[in-house]
Amino acid sequence: MAHVIKDMVSSAPAMTLPLDRAGQQRDDRALVRECQSGVQRAFEDLVRRHQQRVFALVGGILRRPEDVEDVAQQVFLKAYLGIKKFDQRAAFSTWLYKIAVNECWDYLRKKKVRPLVYEADLSEEQVSRLDGIVSLTNPPEGPDQRAEAREMLQRMLDALPEQDRQLLVLKEMSGFSVQELAEILKLNVNTVKVRLFRARGKIMDSYRRRLDAAHKPLPASAPRGKE
Repeated sequence: MAHVIKDMVSSAPAMTLPLDRAGQQRDDRALVRECQSGVQRAFEDLVRRHQQRVFALVGGILRRPEDVEDVAQQVFLKAYLGIKKFDQRAAFSTWLYKIAVNECWDYLRKKKVRPLVYEADLSEEQVSRLDGIVSLTNPPEGPDQRAEAREMLQRMLDALPEQDRQLLVLKEMSGFSVQELAEILKLNVNTVKVRLFRARGKIMDSYRRRLDAAHKPLPASAPRGKE
């Protein structure tokens, strides 16, 4: 069965749905019912619909491409094996993303590693989202300044508490809404908002302190007396 799921994930082109959230959930419910009746093609449609977001979520936690692909395939395998027991009280997407988060944490526990964001793996769009957290009068323009700002941002992300850092990455890089994060991570919506606000504030304060320190003029040396 694992190789069947792998083929589905690798061969099914990701869909960008033109539906609103309610419309997507209605269609998902219909596809889930077909899956529960034994229609395999319906699950392939669900993979197409959601694999882009699953890869984004897993990638926001693990970052290494080879790890992301393996875990994403495991996510869909778990979903396929468990879909007959899915009662649809929650949206299919919420159920699926919870599986994805749990698989990521299980993977990290087995590997005994801390999830990291590797700056070299970020797309320009993702970097822009993170850069947009910091309000600068004079943002870095040249490639050297841009590289320096990226390195600084990376250090600041790594310095955040794990939960705050993870929320910020999933919100700003992977594009999940506050409501989605609350449902996926089993947190209160206000808790998610507070943690995001706190994380953004820490990033901004740290960035400004580092920027001020970088542009602070060195003290003038005392004049030397005549010999």
